Amino acid sequence: MDRTRAFIEIGRVTPPRRPVAERVSDWKEVYRPFPEETVRQQASRCMDCGIPFCHNGCPLGNLIPDWNDLVYRGRWREAIDRLHATNNFPEWTGKLCPAPCEDSCVLNINSDPVTIKQMEWEIIKRSWEEGWIRAQPPKSRTGKRVAVVGSGPAGLAAAQQLNRAGHVVTVFERDDRIGGLLRYGIPEFKMDKALLERRLRQLAEEGIELLPNSNVGDNVSVEYLRSEYHAVVLATGALKPRDLHVPGRELGGIHMAMEYLTLQNRRGEGDHIPDDQFISAKGKHVVIIGGGDTGADCLGTAHRQGAASVRSLQWRAAPPMERPPDNPWPLWANILRTSSAHEEGGERQFSVLTKEFVGSDGHVRAIRASRAEVERDASGRPRVVEEPGSEHEIPADLVLLAIGFHGPEPDGVVARLGVELTERGAIRTDRQKMTNVPGVFAAGDASRGQSLIVWAIAEGRQVADSVNRYLQTAA
Repeated sequence: MDRTRAFIEIGRVTPPRRPVAERVSDWKEVYRPFPEETVRQQASRCMDCGIPFCHNGCPLGNLIPDWNDLVYRGRWREAIDRLHATNNFPEWTGKLCPAPCEDSCVLNINSDPVTIKQMEWEIIKRSWEEGWIRAQPPKSRTGKRVAVVGSGPAGLAAAQQLNRAGHVVTVFERDDRIGGLLRYGIPEFKMDKALLERRLRQLAEEGIELLPNSNVGDNVSVEYLRSEYHAVVLATGALKPRDLHVPGRELGGIHMAMEYLTLQNRRGEGDHIPDDQFISAKGKHVVIIGGGDTGADCLGTAHRQGAASVRSLQWRAAPPMERPPDNPWPLWANILRTSSAHEEGGERQFSVLTKEFVGSDGHVRAIRASRAEVERDASGRPRVVEEPGSEHEIPADLVLLAIGFHGPEPDGVVARLGVELTERGAIRTDRQKMTNVPGVFAAGDASRGQSLIVWAIAEGRQVADSVNRYLQTAA
């Protein structure tokens, strides 16, 4: 390979997806393996720019040109060291991150960007296979104890960083298994749970105490945390869902997306869930309201459960296929994106306003909707304007609401600790990620609001640094 001309002579290639008919019949991951020679060719496309804007696009500040060059040269062992320098869990981001770094790739100005996300996955995959990923317990302990509440990517990243700094770390998780939304929110076809399990084994081997079934504010008192630990990190996520308050909302068959996904993931874990308590799309006309990642997860799950039909409704207009003039590089491109779940079938409808749920015998049977346009008011805020005469009904036996989250659940640990919330419902913190309660910090979706997994890990690392500094100066 001519490294200096690779970005000109070699086109972007991504791993092939398994045929739709094959993958919707199981819960295995969608993508097929990538040959090593192809991986190295794709790594060679990295231009080693004078100013690598991919660094700015990545919330973790990943050293992308460094490990791309090392993969190209076959120096995998050095590549994982560069990757782990900024990212605790690259296999999770390599599977789940939407790759804002690729939108910021200099090559993306007038060509296809480097396959940065895929390189990240290939490096960590190779490293696990070679046995390079091992527990790194601290050589000594500081005697300081830290409680981390929540075991999603933010909480686990904070826990690993603080533990490696020598502090004694305990992770409290209210669910019966560790992992947060990685465990119960992400379908198996997007990320095999084995990728979570092996990291949890590593964390335990490093000395981190992982406590499931530990609901702080309920069966674990806030007073216990404050008396037994020198610092507390709240990484509870933003789990308060947005609801849709229209007539007929009380009908049966209308569920929050996370309720639906969690039940399927529990079955995937081997839990016995009676059919009368399970939410299944089998043979049903499914309507998903909301078009983000959670909606796509519901879509792929409904396909695998055997839905008769699936529609995804969004009140906004369809995004453009290419960057509009007011959305220039290197910003995240607000364009129409098609996930593997969309490729599997279903209908995407945009500019649709849900007006009412229509039922029969107490169960939803249709959605009354109309066409709508989004206009801006004098302050620039979006305002939905209904198109006259466009009202229609959409058959629906199962409705899934995937329209986002308001922030952390305000009761429980948040209320009992007395931490302040922002006007948007997130936990308020200062620049050091500390709340108004001394010694209590917050990170991830809990303080940032609903966001990306890469931001969660970045915030987990940031709060760990702040807690470490606090513990060094605290009495």
